[in-house]
Amino acid sequence: MTEPIEQIRLNSGLNVIVQPVEHVESASFTFLLPGGSALLPDGCCGAAAVLNDWLFRGAGPYNSRRLIDALDSLGLHRQSGASPDYLSYGGSLESGNLFKALELYAEILLRPHLDSTLFEPSRQLALQELEALEDDPPSKVSLCLYERFYPDPLGRPPLGKEEDLRRLTPEQTRQVKSRLFNWSGAVLAVVGKIHTDALLSRIESLFGQTPPSKSDQFSLRPPAGGYQHIPNPGAQVHIGFMTEVPPFGSPLSYQILAVSAIFGGGMSSRLFTEVREKRGLCYAVGTRYHSLRSRAGLVGYTGTTPDKADETLAVILSEFQRLRNGVTEDELSRARTGLKSTMIMQNESTAATAFRLAADKFFLNRIRPLEEIRQAIESLTPQSVQEFLDGPFLKQFTFVSLGPKPLQISQENG
Repeated sequence: MTEPIEQIRLNSGLNVIVQPVEHVESASFTFLLPGGSALLPDGCCGAAAVLNDWLFRGAGPYNSRRLIDALDSLGLHRQSGASPDYLSYGGSLESGNLFKALELYAEILLRPHLDSTLFEPSRQLALQELEALEDDPPSKVSLCLYERFYPDPLGRPPLGKEEDLRRLTPEQTRQVKSRLFNWSGAVLAVVGKIHTDALLSRIESLFGQTPPSKSDQFSLRPPAGGYQHIPNPGAQVHIGFMTEVPPFGSPLSYQILAVSAIFGGGMSSRLFTEVREKRGLCYAVGTRYHSLRSRAGLVGYTGTTPDKADETLAVILSEFQRLRNGVTEDELSRARTGLKSTMIMQNESTAATAFRLAADKFFLNRIRPLEEIRQAIESLTPQSVQEFLDGPFLKQFTFVSLGPKPLQISQENG
């Protein structure tokens, strides 16, 4: 049984969301801090990636080895990350160890050592992650695509840039921590086998005295857009494409999710059927909805061969044109079923639920009841989807390709 969600806001500005779930033995927590990679100073691209490792190399009374041992002794499956909008920290573990895990995270997030002698290993790990993109062309194309599509600094890669990472200093990274760790408007969501009152009391004792922070602002510069080709002598061509849609929380969000599923969301999607199955032009193709707080896009990827790359992209763009004519009830029925299945499966995971609750509060400043989400999905009709398709979207595209030669992209498609 899932009990009602409780919410409080601490004096520090931290929004706390707690959802007990009786039938599980686990607990999961997610912190979202509203100081993402878009707030990094010029020349510090990648500092958040370095920081996310450096934080765990000693905090409070723990040196680096003791802290890692303490986290591991709890059986904690932890994760951290950075997006343009927020920094995220969290984990999942057996519910009886939750209080101890939160105590450790209070030390890590509020009292990290940030020892200069341990900075270099964290920087080297960030550089290795960046270098690993060379062996992951789809991910490299996606990051380059976001950088061209979104206004700067929203598109800056959270993994960083090599020249910035190599110049980064411990002092710069400490200043970044002070700038990015904004507890005013931060969110902590906890889901699992928990006792609400005791948990809220413990969270308040750990995080309630954090001084409120002042939100930093940044100005947006126009996106590069257009087309970028990354030379690569391999036998494959990787193509990313992206077109603007309203961000998550817009009245059209559910229509966009449905369109993404119908157009490129699986083996029954239009792109998979038309580009891969009927014509045999590619080995992979798909689309998904990618949203930041203020901007969003329908992003797609296809992998093909050099001799088929231009035709592959031409067919994809022609399918975008055909999409504007509308979707069928059969297509929409499959999309509704898939979206509801995703919702059900995510709700059975404490980690996925904790992140969903935190994201709802962070992006929407409210928690969407599951029934609201279900009804919104079920109420989709071909006519409501057409309202989105008739709008000013899915017309202008940004492209990135990686392969032996550039694509032939006409001006009107760029």
